[in-house]
Amino acid sequence: MSQVKLIDPYLVNAFKKEIEYLEAFDCDKLLSCFYITKGLTPKAENYRGWENTEIRGHTMGHYLTALAQAYSATNDSKIYERLQYLMKELSLCQFESGYLSAFPEEFFDRVENRKPIWVPWYTMHKIITGLISVYKLAKIETALKIVSRLGEWVFSRTDKWTPEIHANVLAVEYGGMNDCMYELYKISGNEKHCTAAHMFDEIELFKEIHDGKDILNNRHANTTIPKFLGALNRYLAIGEEEQFYLDTCKEFWSIVTNNHSYVTGGNSEWEHFGEPGILDAERTSTNCETCNTYNMLKMTRELFKITGNKKYADFYENTFTNAILSSQNPDTGMTMYFQPMETGYFKVYGKPFEHFWCCTGTGMENFTKLNNSIYFYEEDRLYVNMYYSTELNWEEKGVKLTQNSDIPGTDRAGFTIKAETGAEFTLCMRIPTWAKGVKINVNNNLSIFTEERGYALIHRTWKDNDTVEIIFKIEPQLSTLPDNPNAVAFTYGPVVLSAGLGADEMEESTTGVMVTIPSKHVEIKDYLVIMNQSVDEWKKDIALNLKKAEGKLEFRLNGTDEDGRLVFTPHYRQHSQRYGIYWLLVEDGSDELNKYIDEKKKVEDIKSAEIDSIQIGNDQYELSHGIEGQYTESGDRDGFHYRFAKQKGWFSYNLKARNHENSFLQINYMPADCKAGFDILINDTLLSREVIGETPWNKTVSKIYHIPKELIGDRDYVTVKIMASEKEATARVIDILRTMKAV
Repeated sequence: MSQVKLIDPYLVNAFKKEIEYLEAFDCDKLLSCFYITKGLTPKAENYRGWENTEIRGHTMGHYLTALAQAYSATNDSKIYERLQYLMKELSLCQFESGYLSAFPEEFFDRVENRKPIWVPWYTMHKIITGLISVYKLAKIETALKIVSRLGEWVFSRTDKWTPEIHANVLAVEYGGMNDCMYELYKISGNEKHCTAAHMFDEIELFKEIHDGKDILNNRHANTTIPKFLGALNRYLAIGEEEQFYLDTCKEFWSIVTNNHSYVTGGNSEWEHFGEPGILDAERTSTNCETCNTYNMLKMTRELFKITGNKKYADFYENTFTNAILSSQNPDTGMTMYFQPMETGYFKVYGKPFEHFWCCTGTGMENFTKLNNSIYFYEEDRLYVNMYYSTELNWEEKGVKLTQNSDIPGTDRAGFTIKAETGAEFTLCMRIPTWAKGVKINVNNNLSIFTEERGYALIHRTWKDNDTVEIIFKIEPQLSTLPDNPNAVAFTYGPVVLSAGLGADEMEESTTGVMVTIPSKHVEIKDYLVIMNQSVDEWKKDIALNLKKAEGKLEFRLNGTDEDGRLVFTPHYRQHSQRYGIYWLLVEDGSDELNKYIDEKKKVEDIKSAEIDSIQIGNDQYELSHGIEGQYTESGDRDGFHYRFAKQKGWFSYNLKARNHENSFLQINYMPADCKAGFDILINDTLLSREVIGETPWNKTVSKIYHIPKELIGDRDYVTVKIMASEKEATARVIDILRTMKAV
């Protein structure tokens, strides 16, 4: 990263805002719980938000990586001093066993014994990765000493696992523990580190993906993607004898990008993958967790380095521009958790020192490595993968290159080469999938070039002040979704476009553990009526039906009922109002239009009636709703997350309700092995005895129950308990459990 300097104004600002944020941290507050865990007196009170929960310390890991990346790019002595201080203090907090964390080791006992706890291995992964980053990028030896001893602790812990404990651990999100331990092994050569890494490899999962089976439905996306990053790192750490792992990751990447990703490159709904190709039906306020994007780009970068396949570079550029850059507020530097794909929502950013979401941490990393995937080299070939204004110092060749680009504000990128003694190499410029054609000038003269694997190649002995200009033919294009070819998004060159929809009633709400999401209390029209022609005809002529304003990146529609109102601009620059990326195309007066309006009203009625909801089986959301229980388990079946109670068992949640008003409870379940039925209690009072009978095992049942206001009383919440009988387990409660008001 020290060889690539950003000069693009947008990227320069994004990096600057991130550095300002990192420098505003009080290191002693980040260290506070590490001190306490070791039995030392902290120098400051710890931060709040997620840093005051069971995964405290995860921010330290991200922070170390971000600082190390920032130092690698800037060589800033103040950043280096901060890293040195953190290494000195963390060394004091490390136990004789090698253990280092901001919470007690007993948390890992809970995972092994299937007791409720929030993902301690996930947090350990962040800490180990941060320490490795400090050693690799800042060359601080203390970091290697700490992380090597911590790796020994991981080995000693995993080496004692029985098959049952092993299964218990792998059932709980563990981040990229295989990834970071293989990375440590690559540095240390310690076979114990490699052995410990392999304990986190889920071979059966890898086999199914390797065979091309899309089994991702209802899997937690940010639990799943890092597993494959670890598989890829096993290949990198051990070599070609582990070809299975590389092939598995290639297949996983294809499944995610082809079957589960939106036009921005992001994926998931409410943190989970859906059914293959079902994307339009899953557009909500909680799509595209930014951590997923971060991890998919890490995988994409490595796959490109291994294979040189342009499809990885294409995906990287698209996702970097439209999901990563899109996730930061350029005024404040704060980043997003979810990136809604449903029209009418808006971007919500974390607070500097209040939330500390997982996406706050990956956000720190994203914006301190903006320059790390623009250029690549292989022997005498220099690859230009993204077109952003930058200065490159290719030390290995004694070449300096300056790129000036404002694509798609203009249609060209220019390069000036400095090679005082001349340098022979091949300049390989990516021909993006969005380009309708390419021309190249060398020293202001039209040049013949060779096209190879999607790159324009020019080989010559380059002289001082040689210039190259690549010119693209750029036209508006549209992107559809597999489950609805008439749900479309618009793009222009590398940017996804969205239309601003005003700033009325931009109220925020919360979900999960202190995660802030947008609300939609105003009616937003999310369809376009095509006038005087068919939808297919209109889509075919998109280059004419989405008109660019002269000299500006603004686009207006032609041939719709919204021609004079909607203005489309690059989505990554859309920060202060509601927006629409996807739009449903319907023909004027069609049955489809009338049906859509009716169905939309039903969905909006349910949303407007909701008081509170919980996603069943999701640890974060269950914890935030005060889950309690005994003899209860969660899992996945037939595309649903579920929870059930075994014989004599029960589980409960606290959900908001309206005091002194009648409320309603919606519950969805699959009967599973439950035949007689199970009890539903509100505040320990029986609400209903749900009788099942001979209903098929996997038939989904949805019921709504009236909660009398007398059961709620003065409280603003109710405790919903699902209780098994003495003879059989409950049904599998699935999907969403919600409280509702009367409609």
